Amino acid sequence: MGSNPLFDYLALDTGGRERRGSVRAASAEDARAMLGAKRLYVVRMEASSGAESPPLLSRGALLRKRLSGKQLTLFTRQLATLALVSPLEEALRTIARQTEREHVQRILFNVHGAVLEGRRLSEAMGREPASFPPLYRAMVAAGETSGTLSEILERLAGLLERQALVRGKVLSALAYPIVLAFFASFIVFALMIFVVPKVVEQFEDIGQRLPLLTRMVIGLSQFLASWWWALLIAVFALGFLALQALRDEGRRLRFDRRLLRLPLLGRLLRDLHAARMARTLSTMVGSRLPLLEGLKLTTLTVHNRALRAASAEIAETVRTGGSLSGALRKAGIFPPLLVYLAASGEASGRLDIMLERAADYLEREFDSFTSAALALLEPAIIVIMGAIVALIVLSIMLPILQLDTLAGGMR
Repeated sequence: MGSNPLFDYLALDTGGRERRGSVRAASAEDARAMLGAKRLYVVRMEASSGAESPPLLSRGALLRKRLSGKQLTLFTRQLATLALVSPLEEALRTIARQTEREHVQRILFNVHGAVLEGRRLSEAMGREPASFPPLYRAMVAAGETSGTLSEILERLAGLLERQALVRGKVLSALAYPIVLAFFASFIVFALMIFVVPKVVEQFEDIGQRLPLLTRMVIGLSQFLASWWWALLIAVFALGFLALQALRDEGRRLRFDRRLLRLPLLGRLLRDLHAARMARTLSTMVGSRLPLLEGLKLTTLTVHNRALRAASAEIAETVRTGGSLSGALRKAGIFPPLLVYLAASGEASGRLDIMLERAADYLEREFDSFTSAALALLEPAIIVIMGAIVALIVLSIMLPILQLDTLAGGMR
């Protein structure tokens, strides 16, 4: 028995308390089986190094990692399903034990331990605020209070999936133009730094004044070849200074307001925010969560300061007794369709359904808008790149044509 390796473990007992120690066994599987027979749920196990390690569920460990959006969506969908057929603590333990990611297992067992201590699920999730945002916990609390936790978890899973879908569409819409622009810039810089200087060497001894376009391209090529490092430093320095300047709330607010005034980007930002707000509020109203609380929690998730200020004004108007549609109209930045459907929902008592329809429409508009924008942007990048390459080629060809003309005159 003494020849068996020693395994350090971190486990939770049936009371949710942390248990740490070491056990000798032939393998890690045998060690897990021995601990399972003692009704200990293993969170982590590794071969003993003989050194003392800090408690893995201590406060410091909570700051390591959080659930990603995809992991949170999967967890919510699984919990909504298992909560229908098993007790909550058993559902949490089952999900935690089947996950393969160590940090996800640690987070879920931390929540599971709090539930075993007698806490409500929403309070237990408060132990992991980075993984479970306030909006999420508020909806879970509403489900616990009303006795419809599984139904609200289904709604939450649907909301998270829709938000992930929209984020994916934004990333896919931006990825191709960015990659195309990057490679186009790389090709142009490579031509200017490596190709043009080699060709220019052939014109050094001709004794003729080169054309203006050729001289301009040569000058730019020499500058890039000699000072490319300084140009990179300047770009990074300007980026750093811009980020520092935007830390000031006044400058950030003015910058965000200018973004919203841009012809294409401004509309995109407004529609995305409107769709997200409409879908979130629809989910919260349908879950019987107070509209004002939903507005306040949604405001905290908005990154654009101008849109955040508008959302805060809407929440204040609703708090003082105003209607949601009136507050949206007063803000002046939301699409008229959202205002109209919100007013219709308030009049008919079907606000959640009307807000969901508004979100569906705005997301379809976003799809159409990005498709049209990409249809114009991609060929525009190609045309601009072609024009730049054509100018470089023309600057090289002009001296050659000039030499042929001089040679023909001499004959």
